[in-house]
Amino acid sequence: MAKLSPQLKQATPVLAERGEGVYLYGTDGRRHLDFTAGIGVTGTGHCHPRVVEAAQRQVGTLIHGQYTTVMHEPLLRLTDALGEVLPPELDSLFFLNSGSEAVEASIRLARHATGRQNIVAFHGSFHGRTMGAAALTTAGTKFRAGIGPLMPGAAVAPFPQAYRYGWDEEEATRFALRELDYLLVTASPASDTAAFIVEPVLGEGGYIPAPPGFLEGLRERADRHGILLIMDEVQTGFGRTGRFWGHEHSAARPDVLVTAKGLASGFPLSAIAAPTALMEKARPGSQGGTYGGNAVACAAALATLQVIADENLVGNAAHQGARLSDGLRKVAADHPEIGDVRGLGLMQAAEFTAPDGEPDAAAAQRAHQAAADRGLLLLTCGAYGNVVRMIPPLIVTESQIDDALALWSQSVADAVG
Repeated sequence: MAKLSPQLKQATPVLAERGEGVYLYGTDGRRHLDFTAGIGVTGTGHCHPRVVEAAQRQVGTLIHGQYTTVMHEPLLRLTDALGEVLPPELDSLFFLNSGSEAVEASIRLARHATGRQNIVAFHGSFHGRTMGAAALTTAGTKFRAGIGPLMPGAAVAPFPQAYRYGWDEEEATRFALRELDYLLVTASPASDTAAFIVEPVLGEGGYIPAPPGFLEGLRERADRHGILLIMDEVQTGFGRTGRFWGHEHSAARPDVLVTAKGLASGFPLSAIAAPTALMEKARPGSQGGTYGGNAVACAAALATLQVIADENLVGNAAHQGARLSDGLRKVAADHPEIGDVRGLGLMQAAEFTAPDGEPDAAAAQRAHQAAADRGLLLLTCGAYGNVVRMIPPLIVTESQIDDALALWSQSVADAVG
């Protein structure tokens, strides 16, 4: 009898039977408030009727039209639709299946376009588990340990993690940019550096927003040295942070944008976007794939974009995110075990810290488990596993936010005594 790999560990005890909106229902009939959204994937909620209808209709006409063999209408329509929400200069798209694949494609494009090898990532980053993406991932050693040698040409610079350093954002930003400048004259010469790759909010690294000044500093240095700026918007895109794209909280604009997760409401689909003049520098044969731009996934993505616009989900993410953040801060005020609350939009987190200032993963795990026991599904993150994150679907309502906060308050009380 075949079994799932023993390394596939569930974060919650739920055996899901169906999903509806912000809720998951187990095979035991119990309803759970899902503030994981499939790790930020089901932005329109579970089984949004319009997404379901679009996918069902497409399944009946064309499931797979391999897009380097034949072209299909859902892919062309999706390309046009994304052109309406992407920065206007990013007018060329390449579709894949997963975030890791899209990151790999962005690395390949950067190296082809610049003729340079090195890629600079930042401490706490998560870009994927494939060999190139893993070389750029420092959210935890579990993503890269025991598989070396990894892709050469990867360099890592500090990310402005203000809480970790004990500084304010301005001081952390100055430090991170100063250390990046130092890296460019020591470990990765600017003339050998193809790209900076950065998440507008660290995901697996602890839900730490990049200060606007940091992203703008990256843009300035990229322009000065002829380096490309890749924004990894796999988790922050499609309204998650209260802006359509996470980088829009700053004045910085990317040369290449990577997107996945919320793009198709749960269907496997990812993409990279770049200016046509840049995308033309990819070498022939370097972009392709059997399943990329799948017709059903594209139909679901089109419906997703329509739902986001028609239901003002980006605005809702900003409004409900502020409510969630305020509530999390009130809970933290009553529990000194929570050292920091942070996030943007519906991408919020609480970090647990011991009295001596060290990360307290045990308390975070207890709070996470207590929440699951009460019917609130959450995830942990951070290098030490001491951060509990909340990622509800963008359709979440005020009453659902309040329900989650009440459950969270009780769970934290259970966890810390």
